[in-house]
Amino acid sequence: MTAPPRPAVVRALVTEHDRFLGFLVRRVRDRELAEDLLQTAILQALRRADTLRDEERVTAWIYRILRNVLADHGRREAAAERAAASAVAPEATAAEQPELEAVICACVSAMLETLPDQYADILRLVELEEVSPGVAAERLGLTPGNARVRLHRARSALRERVEEMCRVCAKHGCLDCTCRAGDHGM
Repeated sequence: MTAPPRPAVVRALVTEHDRFLGFLVRRVRDRELAEDLLQTAILQALRRADTLRDEERVTAWIYRILRNVLADHGRREAAAERAAASAVAPEATAAEQPELEAVICACVSAMLETLPDQYADILRLVELEEVSPGVAAERLGLTPGNARVRLHRARSALRERVEEMCRVCAKHGCLDCTCRAGDHGM
């Protein structure tokens, strides 16, 4: 069993909550994302409360956690962008090969059926129907920030599903995938 968090940490998290949130909102320019990041930072602060050396510097200590959470988020976003950019080889883009696009769409469409509806709906709109995330947010009754977060989570869930179902071929390039849309055991 872990020890209860130090009172100084809890007190700072409660009294400075709005300042911490404002700090994050100014950096990510998305209140919902900032709230998610703040929750992550709060959990980390509570888990690591025993590492605080000087209770008089608790606020600075929490800001360091907030900066680390921001850096982690930035690294995850950059990695996702790099992965998305390298997912399609330039010589084999779907626009150049309509047949390939049909095979990939059939495969991905089948996998969407295995995701929660909220993820499948936003992926269908943004990725298959090529609707902008803003328009998808309106159609689904979401705020733009919530739609971006949901889209990010949906893409992650789909990526996991592709790796799970296509096994090795997905990790080395889906364009070389030898599976058929109906071969996923669905």
